[in-house]
Amino acid sequence: MTTTLISAADLAARLDAPDVRVFDVRHDLTNHAAGRQAYDAGHIPGARYLDHETELAAARNGKNGRHPLPSRAEFGALMAAHGVTPQTLVVAYDASGGMYAAHLWWMLRWLGHGQAAVLDGGWQAWLGAGLPTTTQAAPAVQPGKPVAPGAPLAGSVDARAVLDNIAQPSFTVIDARAANRYRGEVEPMDPVAGHIPGALNRPNGENLQPDGRFKAAEQLRAEFSALLAGRDPASIVHQCGSGITACHNLLSMEIAGLSGSRLYPGSWSEWCSDPSRPVAKGE
Repeated sequence: MTTTLISAADLAARLDAPDVRVFDVRHDLTNHAAGRQAYDAGHIPGARYLDHETELAAARNGKNGRHPLPSRAEFGALMAAHGVTPQTLVVAYDASGGMYAAHLWWMLRWLGHGQAAVLDGGWQAWLGAGLPTTTQAAPAVQPGKPVAPGAPLAGSVDARAVLDNIAQPSFTVIDARAANRYRGEVEPMDPVAGHIPGALNRPNGENLQPDGRFKAAEQLRAEFSALLAGRDPASIVHQCGSGITACHNLLSMEIAGLSGSRLYPGSWSEWCSDPSRPVAKGE
Protein backbone atom coordinates (compact mmCIF):
# COMPACT_ATOMS: atom_id res chain seq x y z
CA MET A 1 0.00 0.00 0.00
CA THR A 2 1.37 3.38 -0.97
CA THR A 3 1.97 5.75 1.94
CA THR A 4 -0.08 8.85 1.15
CA LEU A 5 -1.59 10.94 3.95
CA ILE A 6 -0.85 11.49 7.62
CA SER A 7 -3.06 13.42 10.04
CA ALA A 8 -1.81 16.23 12.24
CA ALA A 9 -2.44 14.11 15.34
CA ASP A 10 -0.52 11.14 13.98
CA LEU A 11 2.39 13.33 12.92
CA ALA A 12 2.47 15.01 16.33
CA ALA A 13 2.72 11.59 17.97
CA ARG A 14 5.73 10.67 15.80
CA LEU A 15 7.42 14.07 15.61
CA ASP A 16 10.39 13.14 17.80
CA ALA A 17 10.99 9.74 16.23
CA PRO A 18 14.49 9.45 14.69
CA ASP A 19 13.09 7.80 11.57
CA VAL A 20 10.83 10.75 10.67
CA ARG A 21 11.81 13.84 8.67
CA VAL A 22 9.36 16.69 8.15
CA PHE A 23 9.77 19.14 5.28
CA ASP A 24 8.05 22.51 5.02
CA VAL A 25 7.51 23.25 1.33
CA ARG A 26 5.23 26.28 1.61
CA HIS A 27 5.57 28.32 -1.56
CA ASP A 28 4.00 31.02 -3.69
CA LEU A 29 4.51 30.91 -7.46
CA THR A 30 4.16 34.70 -7.70
CA ASN A 31 6.38 35.53 -4.69
CA HIS A 32 9.26 33.11 -4.41
CA ALA A 33 10.40 34.54 -1.08
CA ALA A 34 7.09 33.88 0.65
CA GLY A 35 7.73 30.28 1.61
CA ARG A 36 10.97 30.92 3.45
CA GLN A 37 9.43 33.96 5.13
CA ALA A 38 6.50 31.85 6.33
CA TYR A 39 8.88 29.17 7.63
CA ASP A 40 10.95 31.75 9.52
CA ALA A 41 7.78 33.19 11.08
CA GLY A 42 6.73 29.79 12.43
CA HIS A 43 6.79 26.12 11.49
CA ILE A 44 6.30 22.61 12.82
CA PRO A 45 9.06 21.80 15.34
CA GLY A 46 11.93 20.01 13.63
CA ALA A 47 10.64 20.75 10.12
CA ARG A 48 13.24 21.58 7.51
CA TYR A 49 12.55 24.06 4.71
CA LEU A 50 12.92 23.15 1.03
CA ASP A 51 12.62 25.73 -1.74
CA HIS A 52 10.66 24.70 -4.82
CA GLU A 53 12.53 27.15 -7.05
CA THR A 54 16.13 26.56 -6.01
CA GLU A 55 16.31 23.09 -4.42
CA LEU A 56 13.47 21.04 -5.93
CA ALA A 57 13.99 22.24 -9.51
CA ALA A 58 16.89 22.13 -11.94
CA ALA A 59 18.16 25.03 -14.03
CA ARG A 60 15.66 26.45 -16.53
CA ASN A 61 16.65 27.02 -20.13
CA GLY A 62 13.41 28.42 -21.52
CA LYS A 63 12.47 25.12 -23.12
CA ASN A 64 12.27 22.73 -20.16
CA GLY A 65 9.40 24.27 -18.21
CA ARG A 66 9.20 26.35 -15.06
CA HIS A 67 10.13 23.56 -12.63
CA PRO A 68 12.33 21.03 -14.43
CA LEU A 69 13.22 18.04 -12.31
CA PRO A 70 16.74 17.76 -10.90
CA SER A 71 18.53 14.53 -11.63
CA ARG A 72 17.60 11.63 -9.38
CA ALA A 73 21.19 11.58 -8.10
CA GLU A 74 21.06 15.28 -7.20
CA PHE A 75 17.75 14.85 -5.45
CA GLY A 76 19.05 11.80 -3.57
CA ALA A 77 22.04 13.84 -2.38
CA LEU A 78 19.71 16.62 -1.19
CA MET A 79 17.64 14.16 0.83
CA ALA A 80 20.76 12.61 2.33
CA ALA A 81 22.04 16.05 3.35
CA HIS A 82 18.89 16.35 5.46
CA GLY A 83 19.46 12.97 7.09
CA VAL A 84 16.99 10.96 5.02
CA THR A 85 17.83 7.26 4.80
CA PRO A 86 15.97 4.44 3.05
CA GLN A 87 14.15 3.79 6.34
CA THR A 88 13.01 7.38 6.93
CA LEU A 89 9.35 8.36 6.78
CA VAL A 90 9.34 11.72 4.99
CA VAL A 91 6.36 13.98 5.68
CA ALA A 92 5.75 17.08 3.56
CA TYR A 93 3.40 19.96 4.30
CA ASP A 94 2.44 23.30 2.79
CA ALA A 95 -0.31 25.90 3.22
CA SER A 96 -1.81 25.44 -0.26
CA GLY A 97 -4.04 22.40 0.08
CA GLY A 98 -1.16 20.00 -0.36
CA MET A 99 -0.12 20.84 -3.91
CA TYR A 100 3.55 21.53 -3.14
CA ALA A 101 3.67 18.72 -0.59
CA ALA A 102 2.24 16.32 -3.18
CA HIS A 103 5.04 17.30 -5.56
CA LEU A 104 7.70 16.38 -2.99
CA TRP A 105 5.78 13.16 -2.27
CA TRP A 106 5.88 12.31 -5.98
CA MET A 107 9.58 13.19 -6.29
CA LEU A 108 10.40 10.82 -3.44
CA ARG A 109 8.43 8.03 -5.13
CA TRP A 110 10.23 8.83 -8.39
CA LEU A 111 13.50 8.46 -6.46
CA GLY A 112 12.35 5.02 -5.31
CA HIS A 113 11.57 6.07 -1.72
CA GLY A 114 8.21 4.64 -0.68
CA GLN A 115 8.00 6.04 2.85
CA ALA A 116 6.57 9.43 2.00
CA ALA A 117 3.38 11.14 3.15
CA VAL A 118 1.57 14.46 2.89
CA LEU A 119 0.21 16.17 6.02
CA ASP A 120 -3.54 16.16 5.39
CA GLY A 121 -4.78 19.73 5.71
CA GLY A 122 -1.24 21.06 5.90
CA TRP A 123 -0.13 23.96 8.04
CA GLN A 124 -3.73 25.05 8.65
CA ALA A 125 -4.65 21.62 10.08
CA TRP A 126 -1.62 21.71 12.37
CA LEU A 127 -2.58 25.15 13.69
CA GLY A 128 -6.24 24.18 13.91
CA ALA A 129 -5.35 21.25 16.16
CA GLY A 130 -3.58 23.60 18.55
CA LEU A 131 -0.26 21.85 18.06
CA PRO A 132 3.08 23.55 18.87
CA THR A 133 5.04 25.69 16.45
CA THR A 134 8.51 27.18 16.60
CA THR A 135 10.68 29.77 14.91
CA GLN A 136 13.85 27.80 15.64
CA ALA A 137 15.60 26.30 12.64
CA ALA A 138 15.76 22.53 12.53
CA PRO A 139 18.82 21.10 14.29
CA ALA A 140 21.78 20.05 12.21
CA VAL A 141 21.81 16.39 11.26
CA GLN A 142 24.59 14.06 10.29
CA PRO A 143 24.34 13.78 6.52
CA GLY A 144 24.01 10.24 5.35
CA LYS A 145 25.31 8.64 2.24
CA PRO A 146 23.47 9.96 -0.82
CA VAL A 147 20.15 8.18 -1.12
CA ALA A 148 20.88 6.03 -4.13
CA PRO A 149 18.05 6.17 -6.66
CA GLY A 150 16.17 2.90 -6.59
CA ALA A 151 13.65 1.51 -9.02
CA PRO A 152 11.18 4.37 -9.52
CA LEU A 153 7.88 3.91 -7.73
CA ALA A 154 6.35 6.66 -9.89
CA GLY A 155 6.54 6.89 -13.66
CA SER A 156 6.95 9.85 -15.96
CA VAL A 157 6.75 10.70 -19.66
CA ASP A 158 8.47 13.38 -21.71
CA ALA A 159 7.21 15.87 -24.28
CA ARG A 160 8.05 13.58 -27.19
CA ALA A 161 5.87 10.82 -25.74
CA VAL A 162 3.01 13.28 -25.23
CA LEU A 163 3.35 14.55 -28.81
CA ASP A 164 3.46 11.04 -30.26
CA ASN A 165 0.42 10.12 -28.17
CA ILE A 166 -1.75 12.69 -29.96
CA ALA A 167 -1.46 10.83 -33.26
CA GLN A 168 -1.42 7.33 -31.78
CA PRO A 169 -3.08 7.43 -28.35
CA SER A 170 -1.86 4.95 -25.76
CA PHE A 171 -2.56 7.10 -22.68
CA THR A 172 -4.91 9.89 -21.63
CA VAL A 173 -3.65 13.22 -20.28
CA ILE A 174 -5.44 14.85 -17.34
CA ASP A 175 -4.79 18.58 -16.89
CA ALA A 176 -4.89 19.75 -13.25
CA ARG A 177 -5.13 23.49 -14.00
CA ALA A 178 -8.21 25.62 -13.38
CA ALA A 179 -10.93 25.18 -15.98
CA ASN A 180 -10.53 28.66 -17.47
CA ARG A 181 -6.82 28.06 -18.00
CA TYR A 182 -7.52 24.66 -19.54
CA ARG A 183 -9.99 26.24 -21.95
CA GLY A 184 -7.45 28.92 -22.86
CA GLU A 185 -9.55 31.83 -21.65
CA VAL A 186 -6.80 33.12 -19.33
CA GLU A 187 -3.13 32.30 -18.82
CA PRO A 188 -1.49 34.02 -15.85
CA MET A 189 1.78 32.06 -15.82
CA ASP A 190 2.81 31.03 -19.32
CA PRO A 191 3.07 32.86 -22.68
CA VAL A 192 0.52 30.69 -24.53
CA ALA A 193 -3.02 29.84 -23.46
CA GLY A 194 -4.79 26.54 -24.10
CA HIS A 195 -4.23 22.86 -23.44
CA ILE A 196 -2.66 19.74 -24.90
CA PRO A 197 -5.01 18.31 -27.55
CA GLY A 198 -7.03 15.42 -26.18
CA ALA A 199 -6.38 16.26 -22.52
CA LEU A 200 -9.19 15.99 -19.97
CA ASN A 201 -9.55 18.53 -17.16
CA ARG A 202 -9.64 17.88 -13.40
CA PRO A 203 -8.78 21.06 -11.46
CA ASN A 204 -6.76 19.87 -8.49
CA GLY A 205 -8.81 21.96 -6.05
CA GLU A 206 -11.69 19.53 -6.61
CA ASN A 207 -9.76 16.94 -4.57
CA LEU A 208 -10.27 18.83 -1.33
CA GLN A 209 -13.01 19.26 1.23
CA PRO A 210 -13.91 22.82 2.30
CA ASP A 211 -11.57 22.49 5.31
CA GLY A 212 -8.57 21.88 3.04
CA ARG A 213 -8.28 18.17 3.77
CA PHE A 214 -8.51 15.58 1.01
CA LYS A 215 -11.89 14.11 0.25
CA ALA A 216 -12.51 10.57 1.46
CA ALA A 217 -10.99 7.80 -0.64
CA GLU A 218 -14.43 6.55 -1.70
CA GLN A 219 -15.48 9.98 -2.96
CA LEU A 220 -12.21 10.50 -4.85
CA ARG A 221 -12.57 7.06 -6.37
CA ALA A 222 -16.10 7.81 -7.57
CA GLU A 223 -15.13 11.18 -9.05
CA PHE A 224 -12.00 9.97 -10.81
CA SER A 225 -13.74 6.82 -12.04
CA ALA A 226 -16.40 9.02 -13.65
CA LEU A 227 -13.69 11.07 -15.36
CA LEU A 228 -11.72 8.00 -16.45
CA ALA A 229 -14.86 6.43 -17.91
CA GLY A 230 -13.44 2.93 -17.89
CA ARG A 231 -9.83 3.84 -18.67
CA ASP A 232 -7.13 1.92 -16.83
CA PRO A 233 -5.49 4.17 -14.16
CA ALA A 234 -2.12 3.03 -15.51
CA SER A 235 -3.02 4.67 -18.84
CA ILE A 236 -3.35 8.12 -17.24
CA VAL A 237 -0.67 10.85 -17.45
CA HIS A 238 -1.05 13.94 -15.26
CA GLN A 239 -0.08 17.43 -16.32
CA CYS A 240 -0.53 21.02 -15.09
CA GLY A 241 1.42 24.25 -15.54
CA SER A 242 4.85 23.07 -14.47
CA GLY A 243 4.48 19.58 -13.00
CA ILE A 244 3.54 20.57 -9.43
CA THR A 245 -0.25 20.60 -9.08
CA ALA A 246 -0.52 17.58 -11.38
CA CYS A 247 0.98 15.60 -8.49
CA HIS A 248 -2.08 16.56 -6.42
CA ASN A 249 -4.27 14.63 -8.86
CA LEU A 250 -1.79 11.78 -8.95
CA LEU A 251 -1.76 11.60 -5.15
CA SER A 252 -5.56 11.75 -5.08
CA MET A 253 -5.81 8.80 -7.44
CA GLU A 254 -3.43 6.86 -5.19
CA ILE A 255 -5.58 7.74 -2.16
CA ALA A 256 -8.57 6.47 -4.13
CA GLY A 257 -6.84 3.16 -4.84
CA LEU A 258 -6.48 4.01 -8.55
CA SER A 259 -2.76 3.34 -8.74
CA GLY A 260 -0.22 3.50 -11.52
CA SER A 261 -0.76 6.83 -13.26
CA ARG A 262 2.24 8.85 -14.42
CA LEU A 263 3.42 12.47 -14.57
CA TYR A 264 4.46 14.70 -17.45
CA PRO A 265 6.92 16.82 -15.41
CA GLY A 266 7.46 19.56 -18.01
CA SER A 267 3.71 20.10 -18.35
CA TRP A 268 2.19 23.13 -20.08
CA SER A 269 5.13 25.47 -19.46
CA GLU A 270 7.42 23.10 -21.37
CA TRP A 271 4.81 22.12 -23.96
CA CYS A 272 3.99 25.68 -25.03
CA SER A 273 7.66 26.73 -25.23
CA ASP A 274 7.87 25.02 -28.65
CA PRO A 275 5.54 26.71 -31.16
CA SER A 276 5.50 23.57 -33.31
CA ARG A 277 3.53 21.66 -30.66
CA PRO A 278 -0.25 21.79 -31.15
CA VAL A 279 -2.52 23.74 -28.82
CA ALA A 280 -6.23 23.20 -28.22
CA LYS A 281 -8.77 25.61 -26.72
CA GLY A 282 -12.27 25.31 -25.38
CA GLU A 283 -13.75 22.21 -23.77
